[in-house]
Amino acid sequence: MKIWKKTPKDLILVALSLAQFAVTPALAITWDTDSLPARVAGGLLLTVMTAYNIIVISHLFTHVPWFVSSRLNAVMSLVNSVNIGQSVQAYQLTHVRNHHRFNNDRQGPDGTTRDASSTYRKGKDGQHQRLAAYALGGAVDSIVGRVKDVVSTTRLWSVGRGEERLLSLASRREGGRARELRQIRADRAAHCLSLVVFATLSWQWTVMCYLPAFFAALTLVNVQNYYRHYGANPEDRAADSVSHYNRVYNFLTFNDGYHQEHHLSPGSHWSQMPGVTSRRRDRLDAQPRVVSPVPAIVGFLYRSRPLLHQAEAASTLSRHRGSSTAT
Repeated sequence: MKIWKKTPKDLILVALSLAQFAVTPALAITWDTDSLPARVAGGLLLTVMTAYNIIVISHLFTHVPWFVSSRLNAVMSLVNSVNIGQSVQAYQLTHVRNHHRFNNDRQGPDGTTRDASSTYRKGKDGQHQRLAAYALGGAVDSIVGRVKDVVSTTRLWSVGRGEERLLSLASRREGGRARELRQIRADRAAHCLSLVVFATLSWQWTVMCYLPAFFAALTLVNVQNYYRHYGANPEDRAADSVSHYNRVYNFLTFNDGYHQEHHLSPGSHWSQMPGVTSRRRDRLDAQPRVVSPVPAIVGFLYRSRPLLHQAEAASTLSRHRGSSTAT
């Protein structure tokens, strides 16, 4: 009987998911007896685990679920919804069906972007939004969204009014749509019940450690996404993202650094990313693109980064001005 959809290597990701699922309540249990240094270390560990899960583990799962069995995939979605403090199925809809459709696009004539997570969404004059506003503002927005998820207990966590964007991203096929919305409901229930468990184990840990660590993790995730696209050319499908090819980083993150390749082939398994580079070499080398010497999470260290988006923005503005003059 075949278990793995792609490769048994995904067992490592399953193990990491289950390890976080076990470690998190353990941190709550030991909070009252821990020393201050141990509490700080525990908070840092929780921040890193959550950010890593969102950036790597759950991200990979949303693109290529690990199991052949839909039931096993549903269980893993529940587990990681607890780990990342939000529905993995909802993440799949907003990331795969929105971000990877519009690829961090620039603002259109209506003054907004089609990609809801675009770094240009609240920018000005065709430029990226400032990092601090994007990272912290995005984290605040996510927290507000999670509060709404908790409040949705009044309708048993179902997707309802005010969630038109999520509903619009759900499958158009009746069976698929029902399954996806049912999974979001189950994910939300698992997350909310986990909060009850955490608060029961130690409300002090929940307030003083879990919530700050969750906010910090969301901020780090936004920094990562920002520098995955900062300086890239959103008008060119082969240069709209930033890759990082350090072998150690890509070993530890399951080839997360191959981000341009991931945008070109989002349905490819993480183990196939170097192959995507080889197959798309001619297209990748056909135009300037940003390749960072440092991981995106510390992308601010790359001070000499080429700003391809600025040249394109200036060119677009010049064309618009020329068109206006001719008119």
